[in-house]
Amino acid sequence: MNATGTSTVAWELLDGGVKGVAKKYSQDRGRALTTADGRAVVLTVADGHGSRAHFRSELGARWAVEAFTDSARIYAHEVVRRGQDAANWPRLLAEARSLPQQVVHAWRRRVLIHEANSPAHGGNGNGSGSADAAPGGTAGSAPEADLAVYGSTLVGAVITERLLVCWQLGDGDIVLVDQDGTAHMPFYTGPDMGDETESLCEPEAWRKARLHWQPLTGGPPPGVLISTDGLSKSFADHEGFLAFATGVRSRAASHGVAAVQAQLPDWLGHAAKYSGDDATLAGAIPAPGPGTTPAHPLTDTH
Repeated sequence: MNATGTSTVAWELLDGGVKGVAKKYSQDRGRALTTADGRAVVLTVADGHGSRAHFRSELGARWAVEAFTDSARIYAHEVVRRGQDAANWPRLLAEARSLPQQVVHAWRRRVLIHEANSPAHGGNGNGSGSADAAPGGTAGSAPEADLAVYGSTLVGAVITERLLVCWQLGDGDIVLVDQDGTAHMPFYTGPDMGDETESLCEPEAWRKARLHWQPLTGGPPPGVLISTDGLSKSFADHEGFLAFATGVRSRAASHGVAAVQAQLPDWLGHAAKYSGDDATLAGAIPAPGPGTTPAHPLTDTH
């Protein structure tokens, strides 16, 4: 941040999604936006589970993105306001760790409101799923809502000039691409071994959220790409997916982010043909100019 209090980093955004082959509609949702007068970016994608047991998961994904965006905007403003002073980072880290619980509670409240008016398994819709119920349950003696019907994963990030913070619950991918083309995934633990994934619909789901906290000091910041797993599953191996992410930033540098955004639907559509799944991406690419570079990342996996 310069002497006038404005950020020295400008961000250009990517945002797109396509439905999987032979699917009637996409279970994914995503969003990319700037906030705090352009000094912060919020990225998020959610992937509704989509199976017969999760027949309202497109709603769950939509509300996951809304709940994360609401909480992340508030957090981003606090990071912009207090993040310049490293003495404030321990407190901001503690707030980052508490954000998933806020998001899960907000998501469940929205699900329960919908259940109260339109029960997933029938009923008179007379409010049996009260929005005032404790998260994960309903009020009084009414039957408990089936949250699994709305099951969804969630991946999100907040980026400012001084800090990069990422969260993940369930499958999906976050790729950080440095200016020199080096790409890495803070939460990558190896190839997926099946279709089971952690979900917002699980009891105390926030306890399973993973956190990546990364101060940014000196030099240009990384580009940040987050996506549902329908994109990464379209590649033959992990290295191919990283090469795609590196290519996105390289093409943005050579042709401009607007050109990449224009091609994004075609790229995602091509991926969906191979994976058969919905594919959604949200990203932030730092515009050319002075900025910051990664240092001392902290990744919380529990």
